[in-house]
Amino acid sequence: MHYSKDMIFNDGHRLSITVYSILFVISTIGNSTVLYLLTKRRLRGPSRIDIMLMHLAIADLMVTFLLMPLEIAWAYTVQWKSTDFMCRLMSFFRVFGLYLSGFVLVCISIDRYYAILKPLKLSTNRGRIMLTIAWCSSVVCSLPQAYFFHLEEHPKVSGYFQCVTFHSFPSEFHHIMYQIATMCAMYACPLITFIYCYGSIYLEIYRKSQRIVKGIERFRRSNDDVLSRAKKRTLKMTITIVIVFLICWTPYYIIAMWYWFDKTSVDKVSALVSKSLFIFACTNSCMNPIVYGAFNIRGRIGNNASTISNRHTSLYNRGDSSNQLPKHLLNLSEGSAKTGSTHINQTDTTDISINHKINETTTTANGCTEISNKVDEVSGSPVICINCVDSIELSNRQKS
Repeated sequence: MHYSKDMIFNDGHRLSITVYSILFVISTIGNSTVLYLLTKRRLRGPSRIDIMLMHLAIADLMVTFLLMPLEIAWAYTVQWKSTDFMCRLMSFFRVFGLYLSGFVLVCISIDRYYAILKPLKLSTNRGRIMLTIAWCSSVVCSLPQAYFFHLEEHPKVSGYFQCVTFHSFPSEFHHIMYQIATMCAMYACPLITFIYCYGSIYLEIYRKSQRIVKGIERFRRSNDDVLSRAKKRTLKMTITIVIVFLICWTPYYIIAMWYWFDKTSVDKVSALVSKSLFIFACTNSCMNPIVYGAFNIRGRIGNNASTISNRHTSLYNRGDSSNQLPKHLLNLSEGSAKTGSTHINQTDTTDISINHKINETTTTANGCTEISNKVDEVSGSPVICINCVDSIELSNRQKS
């Protein structure tokens, strides 16, 4: 009885156990926290994007609780120690979370496409329909795994069983076609959707920004720019999640395609490399909550800074307006400096332009009333003539 290197516990199995254990802890904490926060936010007022992010967190938790423990146990035992039924069942769940994660990202991309480019065509039921299709598609795509994977004993080593797809296909060509179909459903189709949706969004934003630069859409409200602040943050977050998905899965599928079309060359690559690339692909489930947390922390910091800035601006405006006097009082103060009346010290005259000066003002109550009435007709607001008050007091003192 001769055991090959992969049939006994080695450094590759030890690496798998260590890395998957770390990923399990990180993904459990991260996705559970995201799911809790989104559930709390949903109670205050649900939104489509929050519901889709909840489903993404659920998909990542399925990868965490189904795929990762399976890989840890399988690496520890090396061979399959359970029944044929469990082989088929776990093969189904091994890819179900991966399919669901990719399909939910497709739903998010389509939702952002309609929200930004076709907001009038948004439907309250579209998000639910897309998520239902995502779940059903994940089940359909995962079912072949339960059919092709089965428990089989090693032909040369008795008592050594593995959960494999050997003898499940009529030929190697059919096996490769099945793997290509799997890649298209899990990676290629989502990739095409991402490119179309976010490419269209980018082109539309670019066109609008060019129109604004050229002055075609010069008159716009400040909160109605090319994209609102909330939409910008959500768009950046979803694009980052998609980029992380592509970074995690692209290396694995490059090696997979190399294996399908040039098996003799790829056999020279260490099995540890291909195993490491699959582990790296599974880190996608840990990265999504990190991206979500990073953008929400930045959003809160930005909102707090904006609130503080608005408060400071409001306080400044209050102080500034209290120090500024109306135009007619400035004129009167300049006149009173020449007649010996009380001088009014103006602290800030930046935004006030004085068209003319009143060189002389009467010190009688009637004269002040005339000035007040004239200014009142121009400004349309009640006027308090400070020179009138001083003149009346002076007149009363003289009488007494």
